[in-house]
Amino acid sequence: MSDAAQLQKVLDRIDADFDSSLERLFTLLRIKSISADPAFAADCRAAADHLATDIATLGLSAEVRPTDGHPAVVAKSNGKSGGGRPHALFYGHYDVQPVDPLNLWHRPPFEPVVADHPDGRKIIVGRGAEDDKGQLMTFVEACRAWKTVTGSLPIDLTIVIEGEEEVGSKNFVPFLEKNKADLSADFALICDTGMWDPATPAITISLRGLVYDEVKIKAANRDLHSGIFGGGAQNPIRVLTRILGGLFDDDGRITIPGFYDGVKDLPPDILAQWKKLDLTPERFLKPIGLSVPAGEKDRLLIEQLSSRPACDVNGIIGGYTGEGSKTVIPAQASAKVSFRLVEGQDPVKIRKAFRDYVTARLPKDCSAEFGDHSSAPAIALDWNMKPLAAARRALTDEWGRETILFGSGASIPIVAEFKNRLGLDTVLVGFGLDDDNIHSPNEKYDLRSFHKGIRSWARILGALAEMPKA
Repeated sequence: MSDAAQLQKVLDRIDADFDSSLERLFTLLRIKSISADPAFAADCRAAADHLATDIATLGLSAEVRPTDGHPAVVAKSNGKSGGGRPHALFYGHYDVQPVDPLNLWHRPPFEPVVADHPDGRKIIVGRGAEDDKGQLMTFVEACRAWKTVTGSLPIDLTIVIEGEEEVGSKNFVPFLEKNKADLSADFALICDTGMWDPATPAITISLRGLVYDEVKIKAANRDLHSGIFGGGAQNPIRVLTRILGGLFDDDGRITIPGFYDGVKDLPPDILAQWKKLDLTPERFLKPIGLSVPAGEKDRLLIEQLSSRPACDVNGIIGGYTGEGSKTVIPAQASAKVSFRLVEGQDPVKIRKAFRDYVTARLPKDCSAEFGDHSSAPAIALDWNMKPLAAARRALTDEWGRETILFGSGASIPIVAEFKNRLGLDTVLVGFGLDDDNIHSPNEKYDLRSFHKGIRSWARILGALAEMPKA
């Protein structure tokens, strides 16, 4: 049987078995694997056990392995393949975000359904539908189809699925280091990214890094009555908001000294390609009720989102925030601030520069405390790597449109860990859409994304099998 005929049988099997694939996804979605809340630790273990049992049916040796937090699943091709076949490490995560605020969900978040989108699309609704259970199951179901039709997988494969991605992978990184010999491969595959639009496939070739910091401004030794002390005592909220407001100039640039050190412009040919994509405020911002880009005024919107660094204040706490009024000058105020970084920026230096910026602007009667949170460097992938080229061809064949290569404004810290600890470059393929409400109430995944995502991975596996190993 020719390779093309074999692939067609695999695709036909995916189509015929799609209802069963959907039910298997629903079974996983019903497990409340919220990693951030210790009350759901047993559910996280249940999700890991379920995946290990399911993946073992594909002919892989699968087991649940402990970490210092929620367990990980590791599955490997059985036996020795020989013949120099490519060996891929596929990564996904079974943990999901908390569902708060629950009252904004249209239905219970762990009772998944297929529903009608207002524009006529069929969608899968439920927590984890896209991030990342639906995405990782596109890969698992593609492997299932290959196994069912041919009796084996077309490449050598290791699958690793963690349970703490949504809380920063703090315990998974030491697990990765401890098990790096067992996780060796030629390259990595991740399905946790998105399409360019509902009809156009995409491969992510760069990821912004992240620095997340917290600052607390303190003044008086207790909360003060604003009638007695107002006008004479320093107010930490006023100090904090003045400092935060000064982070940006009128042109949208970040004012921290040295912030842009090492930041490079896009190559002219890449910028020309991105211009042709015509990502307009009308298209990107209007659906969320906005109309004016807020980043650097001399940059394209797609640059602001993908290839330029950014800063956002993610939360402010201070003073009285309950019902009614309370005339108080608070003793302290705090803010959570995140920086999205690009290649050339050092997370350690950016964190220090931010803290130096804050402390240099403190009045005499105020002090600042800082709290460390997550950080990750930016990643730029090799556009010419052979697995990426194979995946790009396969996606174009499935969707009938040229696959877009673009940079993501988000951060996936594990990509850097794969590079630094395992020496692996990663191909980032995903089928999420901008309106999937990930991390928000009413998370969804287009039914077409799930179906054609499975077909896409089946094609990619076939394309990787035809690729010379080294």
